[in-house]
Amino acid sequence: MMTKKYSAALTREQFLFRETRIVAQLMDAGLTDDAIYQKIMAENLFQLPTEKSMRSLIRPCLRRLRGLEDEAAVHMIAKEPLSTARQLCLYAMMRDSRLVADFLVTVIGEKYRQHDPNFSRADIRVFFLHLAEQNDQAAAWSEETVKKLSSVLMNILLQNGYLANPRAKKLQPVILQAPVHAVLKRHHDEWMLPAFHVL
Repeated sequence: MMTKKYSAALTREQFLFRETRIVAQLMDAGLTDDAIYQKIMAENLFQLPTEKSMRSLIRPCLRRLRGLEDEAAVHMIAKEPLSTARQLCLYAMMRDSRLVADFLVTVIGEKYRQHDPNFSRADIRVFFLHLAEQNDQAAAWSEETVKKLSSVLMNILLQNGYLANPRAKKLQPVILQAPVHAVLKRHHDEWMLPAFHVL
């Protein structure tokens, strides 16, 4: 399990699949972090209006990819089909964010385990209420911060196929791609498997 602190940085750092894949491609080509910053900003690879906005997104992408500590996984994010690359990005995000990991394992994974597909924003609210009871950092978050974090978690579910659309009331089954399963096992992160519908 994770020993990282809970962080509200997700209010600024979304799932960022497209951006993470671009950074992974540059890492896979052998560029240093500095060279990655320079190339993305010089060529506006993220298609954003300002250097500041680009820089603020490059940072979490690099942090998540470096946090994998796995060149083969970075290569797969860069080159593999979307289904595999997207799941590896989610795994990288879970390794980087205790909040995302705990939500996906304790809420989504638990629903899969209980064969209970029913889901609504109320489940996210309950998750944050329980978190605030158990953790001083989470208890200090403002209502506005919790609202933003809830929105990010919903977005993660939508972008990764857990929900068919924003109004969906049932979770869809997800299928963990074999290469992603192998990466999780290699890093002894089997505790995350319930989040990917592996019970």
